[in-house]
Amino acid sequence: MNLHRVVITGLGAVTPLGNNVETTWQALVAGKSGAAPITHFDATLFKTQFACEVKDFNPETLLEKKEARKLDPFVQYALFAAQEAMDDARFSLQTEDKERMGCIWASGMGGLRSFQECVEEFVTGDGTPRFNPFIIPKLITDIAAGHISIRFGLRGPNYATTSACASSSHAIADAYNLIRLGKADVIITGGSEAAVEYTGVGGFNAMHALSTRNDSPETASRPFSKSRDGFVLGEGAAALVLEEYEHAVQRGAKIYAELAGAAINADAYHITAPDPDGNGAKNVMRLAIEDAGLTIHDIDYINAHGTSTPLGDLAEIKGIVALFGEHARQLNISSTKSMTGHLLGATGALEALATVLTVYNDIIPPTINHADDDIDEQIPDFLNLTFNKAQSGHVNCALSNTFGFGGHNASLLFRKI
Repeated sequence: MNLHRVVITGLGAVTPLGNNVETTWQALVAGKSGAAPITHFDATLFKTQFACEVKDFNPETLLEKKEARKLDPFVQYALFAAQEAMDDARFSLQTEDKERMGCIWASGMGGLRSFQECVEEFVTGDGTPRFNPFIIPKLITDIAAGHISIRFGLRGPNYATTSACASSSHAIADAYNLIRLGKADVIITGGSEAAVEYTGVGGFNAMHALSTRNDSPETASRPFSKSRDGFVLGEGAAALVLEEYEHAVQRGAKIYAELAGAAINADAYHITAPDPDGNGAKNVMRLAIEDAGLTIHDIDYINAHGTSTPLGDLAEIKGIVALFGEHARQLNISSTKSMTGHLLGATGALEALATVLTVYNDIIPPTINHADDDIDEQIPDFLNLTFNKAQSGHVNCALSNTFGFGGHNASLLFRKI
């Protein structure tokens, strides 16, 4: 079968580090933390009182006030990121075949704030079922994909993927496969999340999944360090325009990188804990490399899932060492979650975006918040985990890993073009 090549021609972002790609990327390179005390609600009584929130976001800079009120923040973030990515890709939509342009978008939680507000209004009322007529369209996870397709008139493939923290990596993998199979020319893909709410923070607190370093939010996310005590909840959106290579070349598009391989699999081990030996992580990376027709020796960098949880970080490291062997010594590895926090269903898209820019710019963003006296003896000291400062170096091929509750794993391989 003659498979088409797939490239990235547009990027967009709304993140805890900035409300566009350039600001976000510069903050990543500078090693800036997006964590701070929660402002979305009064978190005084919660075990965790901080998060990586989106800051200074005004939906009315893109949307009419009446329209914005009908949208949950996860959809607002999605539309902003999608608009930036489409502007970046510089399409002449009037001349494009929109039947061959689509949107595959992800969210793990959907309209959590809208659902929460609706339930609160009902519970505190007189019991009469008065519900907002927009409540269902505000909370369902597929609605962001629908709004994006309507905004740009995209009549090709259009749906959502939901697989916890692997959701947007799965969306990107699906978009990649549809384009290389010739089912579409262009797909805008990514994910968005807005779960910094009572339910999100309280639920993850109940699972003991979140860091509780309330005295120092900006240093709380510390992947691969011995004292790591949980992830920092984040929110936002990231969008990537995936395009068939010849289509992009014909219209003279700027190309950031090629998406050369993608793989998905399952741990089949536990609902929330990873396979402690990292077998799922090892195999999904191996499959992505094989899908690209490459070998382990071609990989220069891994944007790790690296959530800053005791079990998750170690399992991923074990998978990397088991797969790459001696070549692991030559890799740069980093976790950008140390700066952005964990965007749940949007995290795969944001980290894919960061990986694309790493390949494009030959700059590896760091894993921040590591101290020399905070070494995890279970993690081999020969690994270059890019601690604290960005590093420059030729990055021809890079992997972006994402693992989700339920044992869902995904790995994307980006190559310089």
